[in-house]
Amino acid sequence: MADIGGEKLDLSIIMPCLNEEQTVGICIDEAKAFMQENGIQGEILVVDNGSSDNSAGIAKEHGAKVICETRRGYGAAIRAGMSASSGNVLIIGDCDTTYDFLHIEGMYEMLAFGQADMVIGNRYAGGIQKGAMPLSHRCGVKFLSYLGRRKFHVNVYDFHCGLRGVTKEVLETLHFSTTGMEFATEMIAEASRQELRIRELPVALKRCMYPRKSKLKTIQDGYRHLKYIVRNEL
Repeated sequence: MADIGGEKLDLSIIMPCLNEEQTVGICIDEAKAFMQENGIQGEILVVDNGSSDNSAGIAKEHGAKVICETRRGYGAAIRAGMSASSGNVLIIGDCDTTYDFLHIEGMYEMLAFGQADMVIGNRYAGGIQKGAMPLSHRCGVKFLSYLGRRKFHVNVYDFHCGLRGVTKEVLETLHFSTTGMEFATEMIAEASRQELRIRELPVALKRCMYPRKSKLKTIQDGYRHLKYIVRNEL
């Protein structure tokens, strides 16, 4: 287990955050309840990526450690959280209530007990609630995941799932360079290059509890993933 300030930590839960004041507290409370119910010593890191609302303040009120990352982008936020983490296992998840932090024991156990080096959630296998993902994203993710499987020789069917995990030991062997949404693909590609054990786990995708505008840019983000796949070799 990692050791910081005399306290040994089993788990770091990393939540990239951009203007999620309505939901971040709910997700933190779920993550805290999961650790308490399972006797896991851990921390919750909320990486504020330039929010203009009170996301950071609410995260602190709910007991999370808040890290401010000025470089904008999904990858930049996650990499900042990873660098600041102290847990032996790292689980990454969006803090918009689309993922269930109360029931991440399957992912945690795979990593904590040496069954995998990296675990990626599979929303298609776990179920996608009506309204949780537009048809364009469903089709786009399937297509890009197919290309990623062929290019990087991995059996991953949902390259872009926002719930995923990795061990701290393995993380230190990976080399990342991206800062945007394509980081989701880079994580898997890097693990494949290192011949790590990558497993998928069915996870449910829920519709956000509150009305919100999606931060995903279908064409732009899809192109970033495609460009990474085309330009990078295994």
